[in-house]
Amino acid sequence: MQVIFIHHSCFVVEVDEKVLIFDYFGGDRVNGYRFCGRLPEYEPDTPVYVFASHKHQDHFDMDVLHLAEQYRDIHFILSKDCKMSPNFLKKHGFPDTIRQKIVYVSPCETYQVGGLHIETLRSTDAGVAFYVETNGATFYHAGDLNNWKWDGAGDLVNGIMERNYKGQIKRLAKKHINLAFVPMDPRLEQNKFLGIDYFLEHVDAEYIFPMHMWQDYSAITEYKRRISNGAMAERIVEISHENQTFPIQEA
Repeated sequence: MQVIFIHHSCFVVEVDEKVLIFDYFGGDRVNGYRFCGRLPEYEPDTPVYVFASHKHQDHFDMDVLHLAEQYRDIHFILSKDCKMSPNFLKKHGFPDTIRQKIVYVSPCETYQVGGLHIETLRSTDAGVAFYVETNGATFYHAGDLNNWKWDGAGDLVNGIMERNYKGQIKRLAKKHINLAFVPMDPRLEQNKFLGIDYFLEHVDAEYIFPMHMWQDYSAITEYKRRISNGAMAERIVEISHENQTFPIQEA
């Protein structure tokens, strides 16, 4: 098994013969940022699964649908807020057959897509988070499901946010997760560790990849130093640059 950090919240997971791509967008899509990560290329018959947690420009790029021109066995699992009409797709140059490759998903539902079992959680921002199983391997990608405690939002709003976040994460409490991808957004300043803290304490995840860091990875080392339990700290994967590859030893 192998993980490739593309950029921001986009990761590629290579597992068995499958490739899972989470929250890809082109590097020039977000104003003020230039992301440089590139997707690897695979054989045309590789089973590819492309996930989009929601339609924010730093999580979804319609051009990802062009991967269907490269891979025959491809599935797009898109949050329903990414939904595109047949006329819209045709207007942007996509053939009618692309619709057969797209599954639009809603929060708190279960889906079987190709060789994957997929469960969705309700985001505290937009769209969904994904829990995915395939051949005994399990993955969690949060999308924008996080404890977004913003200074100035007020106790009422932040309190609702915290309750909603914890309620969704508790749905994972009885699962064993091999790889988890969880936000650590530096814009939250002193609150940036709240979401990943709760996840680390309440979810059995072997490896936790921080994400949504806006190209500032410095907080990962700071966070690991704050954790008194060495075994828990080792579960946090240190990311330093885009297109970084992480071989994963399977038990």
